[in-house]
Amino acid sequence: MKRPWLIGLIVLTASLASLDASSIQARQAPPPASPPPPQGEPVSAAEIAASIDKLGSFDLPVRTAASRTVRRASPDRAVPALVKAVRDHANGYVRYRALVLLAGFSDWSAAETMHQVLTDKNDRLRTVAYSWYGHHPDKAVLPALIDALSREQSEFVRPALLRALAAYGDDPRARDQILPLIMRGQDDFRGGLIEALGDYHATFAIPNITEVAKLDGPLQDDAVTALGKLGGEQSHTLLAEMQRSGPRDLQPSLAAALCLLGANCAANEDYLKKSLAFAATSDNAPLLRGTSHALAVLATQNNAGALTALLDSGVPSKDPVRASIALAVGLVALRNTALLLKVLDARTDLDAAGDLLRDAFDEVSSEDYELERFYVEVRHEYWAAAPNSPRRKLTDALIRKLEF
Repeated sequence: MKRPWLIGLIVLTASLASLDASSIQARQAPPPASPPPPQGEPVSAAEIAASIDKLGSFDLPVRTAASRTVRRASPDRAVPALVKAVRDHANGYVRYRALVLLAGFSDWSAAETMHQVLTDKNDRLRTVAYSWYGHHPDKAVLPALIDALSREQSEFVRPALLRALAAYGDDPRARDQILPLIMRGQDDFRGGLIEALGDYHATFAIPNITEVAKLDGPLQDDAVTALGKLGGEQSHTLLAEMQRSGPRDLQPSLAAALCLLGANCAANEDYLKKSLAFAATSDNAPLLRGTSHALAVLATQNNAGALTALLDSGVPSKDPVRASIALAVGLVALRNTALLLKVLDARTDLDAAGDLLRDAFDEVSSEDYELERFYVEVRHEYWAAAPNSPRRKLTDALIRKLEF
């Protein structure tokens, strides 16, 4: 079964498949990217317009280079051009990519446009807007999000809407909508919502999530993980009992959840690291997926040792082992970029680790908005670091390796 967080990360994959068909050929990377100066490069209005048109190219390297050019333009030129493209461009995919790039410039420049596309017929645009409001909650928008619940049923759109609603858990209007959806609906949607509630520390949902955790089935992993993030003595009692008597496939998630609760964390983390090492050298795909994801969960909650274990196993690995570990590293990169940079700062195999991260982003290449947030944070760290410092060199290497 696909994990619900993965469902969220592969939003739009189907619609992008045809666009990427021509880029399945051997990768021909564009020339190494150079980080932009803080105020943007002297990119002309004509160059920006031409690059925006190329955002819809069937050729992946062309699209990548076009995005990079727009990112490096000065905001006073790029932002108006992107806003115009979102509103008026004839190519729906260009409108989508322009919205993603617009979100990377600043919150204020994107806010009005995000509100306008909430009811756009282009489902890609609506998905980006829902994701944006998950990071920028606005109580004035909540009624529109609630109203959209009855319309948005697509597997590529609804997860972003549900995650956005979870960000409003302190509002009774959102809670009234959220609680019933934990207990009913498609499993993929329920799992994604449960994960989001854990991420947003929605303690009001603990009783409902606890009931899901008690039931054998595809959502048990997600409910157990969420309880670990949410905390509470009752959750600890339940999870400890499940660790003693629960199914084998659930043990990685239980170990991670109990570690998050502060219960025998050293032993639980050690179990996960040893399980990952064993799974990476044996033909045990379920254990590999389970332990990789469990370690990623710990890493997203600031556990540097968990991320180090993933990198240590993932960097020298080959497919199919590499794919599972790369996906877990990708989750950490998108959810806790600061920890990723901290851990990479201390490594001596940066080039190989960068290759693993590039593989991770290939796995989640359809989650453009979250990737754009990652790019923004890395570029911010680049300019905040002193020239020739380890952090400046690290972020420069990532910008070049990932071609943004």
